[in-house]
Amino acid sequence: MSSHPSRRRLLLVLGAVLIVLAAVNVADKYGPPHTGLIAGPVVALALVLLARRAGLTWHDLGLSKRTLLPGLKYAIGAIVAVGIVYAVGVALPWTRPAFHDVRYHLHLSAALMTAFIVVPLGTVLLEEVAFRGVLLGLVNRHRGATWASITSSVLFGLWHVLPSLRLNHANQAVGAVLGTDAAGRVLTVLGVVAFTALAGALLCELRRRSGSLLASAALHWATNGMGLLIAAALTTVRFA
Repeated sequence: MSSHPSRRRLLLVLGAVLIVLAAVNVADKYGPPHTGLIAGPVVALALVLLARRAGLTWHDLGLSKRTLLPGLKYAIGAIVAVGIVYAVGVALPWTRPAFHDVRYHLHLSAALMTAFIVVPLGTVLLEEVAFRGVLLGLVNRHRGATWASITSSVLFGLWHVLPSLRLNHANQAVGAVLGTDAAGRVLTVLGVVAFTALAGALLCELRRRSGSLLASAALHWATNGMGLLIAAALTTVRFA
């Protein structure tokens, strides 16, 4: 008899989280510039409060003090690993075009602000709290780790549909491979959803192994923030 209320509660809280995230996604895409910089921290806090009210513990959310040190160790390792991969990617002529992205034609000050303020607060904080914190913890509590990882990762992939709509125009390598017409846009969106879903699964596993959101947040920031800085640096060198 107790499974029905548990399932109903899961669906209600899950539905509320998804509605909030959908609204933020649309506002970030079509709202004023840097909407996510304000909405990200506010919504992240609201989702944590909602999750706590739904019965999740700090450990369920990856925010326990006990897992802070393991999370820090994984975080440092993740940043170093991404740095090595990106260094190799820049050094090789056939992978360097992947870093040529018109979205990151920024001056040094703007690139630093974006990498160290906009990305952590406007992107990483909300996405990690939402997908590897609240959603992962919620589904894990009611349906187990496997379903939690699948649900979180699929939703994380779908979260990137709107941001990827013009990626085949913005990124030189993507446009060259998939094309810049309507078919290329469809292929780009499908590719981004699939890639980010797989990335989400990796982030979920890092979160599970470390027990801390700090680990997945570090990998997430390193992938976005360091990639942005490298793209901006390459642009500066090209047009210097």
